[in-house]
Amino acid sequence: MLQGRNIIVTGGNGLLGREICNDIQMKGGVALNFDINHSEVTETNFIADITNPDSISDALIQAEQKFGAIHGLVNNAYPRTNDWGTAFEELTYESLRTNVDWQMNSYLNMCKLIIPFLRKINGGAVVNMTSIYGVVGNDFSIYDGTNMEPPVAYSAIKGGLINATRFLASKYGFEGIRFNCVSPGGIFDNQNTCFIEAYEKKVPMKRMGTPKDIAPSVSFLLSEQSKYITGHNLIVDGGWTAI
Repeated sequence: MLQGRNIIVTGGNGLLGREICNDIQMKGGVALNFDINHSEVTETNFIADITNPDSISDALIQAEQKFGAIHGLVNNAYPRTNDWGTAFEELTYESLRTNVDWQMNSYLNMCKLIIPFLRKINGGAVVNMTSIYGVVGNDFSIYDGTNMEPPVAYSAIKGGLINATRFLASKYGFEGIRFNCVSPGGIFDNQNTCFIEAYEKKVPMKRMGTPKDIAPSVSFLLSEQSKYITGHNLIVDGGWTAI
């Protein structure tokens, strides 16, 4: 499915990133993990800070030198400030500006920087990891009884990325470069029990998602099996947005 393809995955050490890398490898590709730090040194691990354009440019050059052609990108990294999750009315302007810059602008910069590499192979695919909360509003009732506070910046960023992906798909489709999104629903990560129970009561499939539920959809959009799909937001949410 992905044989012979070198795919950059930003934030490959994270909860979703690890499984995305594993799935790419299982399907014959090579996952090049761009992350800010690594617990081990391997030839597929690259030190890369997506909030630093020079760091990303250097890592892209190193990846091409080591592996040759680059065939795709998964924008998955999740940088955020220490006050992430602060209540909306308590947020500072600086926090909002920084998080939009770190998350949305860094994704768009990655898309810009990858284009010259994909032009060399006359195609390629980019997958931007977004969210159901870039599509629908939050159900705040599922947070009752917890200290969890959904960040407004998250919804703004993910919604913006979905439409920016459509822009890029429209602009570069004639070159055979495809841009799509994957929007996961809630992913189990040992959250507060009240939240898990409320979420699973509402979602039609009656369970939270797992990274293994999400990663195959990413691999599909990177592969030739989706060669006529671009500008699409693939929602993988157990039916959350269907109701």
